[in-house]
Amino acid sequence: MSVSRRRFITGSAGTLFLATARSAMAEDYPARPVRVIVPFAPGGPVDVFGRILADNLSAHFGQQFYVENRGGAGGNIGTGRVAKAAPDGYTLLLTANNHIINPILYETVPYDAVKDFEPVSLAVSFPIALSINPSISVRSVAELVAFLRANPAKYSFASPGVGTPSHLLGERFRQKLALDLVHVPYNGSGPATEAVLAGDTPIGFAGLTAAAPLVKANRLRVLATFSKARSYALPDAPTIAEAGYPGLEGEGWDGIFAPAGTPGNVISRLSEEVRRVIALPEVAERLAALGFSAVGASPSEFAKHLVEETATWREVIEAAGLKLQ
Repeated sequence: MSVSRRRFITGSAGTLFLATARSAMAEDYPARPVRVIVPFAPGGPVDVFGRILADNLSAHFGQQFYVENRGGAGGNIGTGRVAKAAPDGYTLLLTANNHIINPILYETVPYDAVKDFEPVSLAVSFPIALSINPSISVRSVAELVAFLRANPAKYSFASPGVGTPSHLLGERFRQKLALDLVHVPYNGSGPATEAVLAGDTPIGFAGLTAAAPLVKANRLRVLATFSKARSYALPDAPTIAEAGYPGLEGEGWDGIFAPAGTPGNVISRLSEEVRRVIALPEVAERLAALGFSAVGASPSEFAKHLVEETATWREVIEAAGLKLQ
């Protein structure tokens, strides 16, 4: 037998062995706890959804799925860690729009949003809310705009961090309406909303999931959401278009990724289970009450969405003239 023939057989056997091993791994997956890295501080929409998802995946698989918060640099630190993790399904990334925003916004990021990751599922979307501390005596967006124009250079707005969808929507709101507002970034929707609540930064743009419980307790006022439809969690809050300012809409989302090279059958199994979990009646009801909308996109649908949304946020970032080191 020729050397080339022996190499062909050996190579074929090796390929078959790897395929068989990966298939067996998928059937046994997960055989140990799975780490879900959230690259933001606790209390925000990604963290809140992540803990609901992790609890339900743990119950289904009989192995612990646990959230690990790795905040910092607008999500870059935690995302970079997952990019370098072993592609075996035991380290996952649960993140938001920042995944595709940051490579446009920052000069450099420690990951490639496309090459370093496998999309698993775009799980849920959530509204961005414009909220204020009740010490500001306005009841509508129009009243807030008039108030800010009458008090230039006196107020700032909080966001979950530079380059987050909330920040970019706040910037677009400020620019389109020619408002004299200074941006104050926080490390997540939870801390940003707490700053509004404390009056440190009495105007905020952040995920509705952090604000909704405080509104219901009459501790915070949401003037509008930036989604196209009203939120089930706060049905009395108008959309930004209903408030008289169409064309400023935008939403956040929570999506799951795995490191590039993770076996396809592991990706498929995870994606199917994520979609099953968010469709459970008790989970769907809880998510809706918190301000989430179930999406459950497949890996291919998620990949397509990422391409389309990259173009949208690029336009917003370039219009705002934002660029970070």
